[in-house]
Amino acid sequence: MNSLPSRQVWLRILLFIAAVSATVYFLPRSSENHYTFEEGRPWSYALLTAPFDIPVHLDSVSSMKVRDSIDANFEPVFDRDLTTEKTIISDYTTRLNAATDLHITPEQRNQIIKEIKKVYENGIVDRDTYSRIAAGKLHSVRFIHDNVAISIPTANYLSARRAYEHLDSVLNNREVRQAISATKLSQMLQPNILVDSVTSRRLLDEAYQKALAPVGVIQQGERIIDKGDIVTTRLATVLRTYEELMTERGNGAISERYYPIAGQTLYMLILYGCLYAYLYIFRRKYFDDDHTITFIVSLIGLFTLFAFAMQATFINGSYITPYTVVPILVLIFLDSRTAYFCHLILVLVCAIVSSFALEFIFLQFIAGVIAIDSLKDLTRRGQLIRTAALIFLSYTLCYAAMEIMQAGSLERAQGRVFGCFAINAILISFSYVLMFLLERVFGFTSRVTLVELSDINNPLLRELSEECPGTFNHSLAVSNLASAAGSRIGANVQLVRTGALYHDIGKIKNPAFYTENQHGVNPHDALNPIQSARIVTGHVNEGLALAEKAKLPAVIRKFISEHHGAGKARYFYTTYCNAHPDEKVDPAMFSYPGPNPQSKETSLLMMADAVEAASRSMTNHSPEAISGLVNKIIDSQIADGLHNESPISFRDVSVIKEVFAQRLRTMYHSRISYPELKKTPQATSESQSVPETQSAPETQSVPESQSTPESRSTSQPQSTPEVQSTTDADKKPDSKSIPNDNPTSA
Repeated sequence: MNSLPSRQVWLRILLFIAAVSATVYFLPRSSENHYTFEEGRPWSYALLTAPFDIPVHLDSVSSMKVRDSIDANFEPVFDRDLTTEKTIISDYTTRLNAATDLHITPEQRNQIIKEIKKVYENGIVDRDTYSRIAAGKLHSVRFIHDNVAISIPTANYLSARRAYEHLDSVLNNREVRQAISATKLSQMLQPNILVDSVTSRRLLDEAYQKALAPVGVIQQGERIIDKGDIVTTRLATVLRTYEELMTERGNGAISERYYPIAGQTLYMLILYGCLYAYLYIFRRKYFDDDHTITFIVSLIGLFTLFAFAMQATFINGSYITPYTVVPILVLIFLDSRTAYFCHLILVLVCAIVSSFALEFIFLQFIAGVIAIDSLKDLTRRGQLIRTAALIFLSYTLCYAAMEIMQAGSLERAQGRVFGCFAINAILISFSYVLMFLLERVFGFTSRVTLVELSDINNPLLRELSEECPGTFNHSLAVSNLASAAGSRIGANVQLVRTGALYHDIGKIKNPAFYTENQHGVNPHDALNPIQSARIVTGHVNEGLALAEKAKLPAVIRKFISEHHGAGKARYFYTTYCNAHPDEKVDPAMFSYPGPNPQSKETSLLMMADAVEAASRSMTNHSPEAISGLVNKIIDSQIADGLHNESPISFRDVSVIKEVFAQRLRTMYHSRISYPELKKTPQATSESQSVPETQSAPETQSVPESQSTPESRSTSQPQSTPEVQSTTDADKKPDSKSIPNDNPTSA
């Protein structure tokens, strides 16, 4: 960091602090003392001992059975409301006696009052209580008098509606029924047997406490559970009791032990410190680039917050969260080694909130490895779908392995977990959308974009093929030559291939000034060498202007600006020097704007561009001549210092020379000459005497197997399918012919 400007140093420090602070701040925390565990799974925390005596209660299943039994046999407490009973009977008697239009006798009046008193003596209850009685769920109730509980059967209890129906059936005289209806007895009947909910609740709780009394005690200092122990039903009950007691006492021992702010901060500092150390030591180019380090830290930090939110929102959020999106995106834009490291950091950061850290790390690590290994070179969307399917399969197998290892079988495996894995695999497809978004935000270029740009139907390449067919064929040949060598030295082959296609697009502005596009007329004949050099070297800036207008990525524009570096247009420079032997010539007038190649890929293009152009003017295509040409051109570039700023090695240069020579020998290998069929005098005379319509086909032409392009061209050099048109660059230039703009092609 000492070599970085102060502004860049502060940017990296702020990124580091922001990532650590945001992660610690949004880290999920429990406001209560709480452990996360499941019955039948290993205990994932350290040894837990009892800080005080802990009662051992029945497990949840047994407790539920006891409670159900108590509820089924419990007799609730009721009270008899004598005041309401007397008031209703008195009020109705007054109403019945006051009615003058009733056609009933005094005996019938007394009979009505007598039956009402009998109903109230039996008891009228509320509707809900009567429903329980009718369903057979309440056979008896209790009445408490002088602290003595008396159990009373409920068989004679009626609801107000049933009591009215009973009176209507008992008093079956027509006049009596009319009197009951006229006096609206149904509206006056009210329950006189009322539930005492307070006393009933108290007695029920006492029954619960008595039946659910502790069956044992774990004494202070005694071992409760240790890491790796299986959480049995009994232990689960003990742990819940422990948590309840800790909460009641207000003791924050669990929070202080497992989720302290200081420990979390130190944990994150170590992890992000490891990330910075890796980038600084092994990927210094990424560390020095503002966009790249911002991308890496932001991606890990923001995805961590997303994982926290998913885990807080969903029960199985850790299974749904697509953690492999991070290594996929890092792999697409950077490299596989960095993708592995970033994925490891992300998993370790998120493991701090996982209930089962070992299982989480195992699942996510294997899924990340599968994602990176199966997606080495993303060029099609179908590859992402295949990767998602493989990740789903890896999750499934790893989860099954953990279940069998811990529980001994798959009986406890949760079916919804596999559904979560499927959702996870679907969410991975969103990385394709994120890829284009990140390209716009950080200025990256993915392999998918490079593949799209290398399509020759791209408008800029189509214009190049129409306006400059010779340059277009030259670009295709250079692309093939450079990509072949790039695959051998570990360069980005797709980047080299695409950059080579666009490196000469600046020639679209003045196509006739370049030999590969000339047709007998050389406009340089009317110009002096300085003017010619200005036009030829200007195709670099013209190309950059076209690239900017077409919004080509920055990595492609580097191929345009660096494919000649700061070299000279040597033909015009030499011509001018020969014409002015006594003049001190300024090389800047004949130099390309540069800069020199800054990467392995642009160095490779510079070599391929010069070698391919120079090979077109060769007359001797023997292996020795080709190897000599390749060595001469590349060695002269190295001697001129054009590759001094590139990370390319001498070993890479040796491999490049070997590949170039091999490819050129294949392109320009000699062909055999097919012999002509010699005709005997007898055959000739016979063929002349035979009518034309009866001539034998085999004596008229060469057999089809020999009628090949090779039979018509036995000494011309073979060219690759991409370079079919023959230009002036293919011939040995005369004194008036200006060669290709490469400095060594003269």
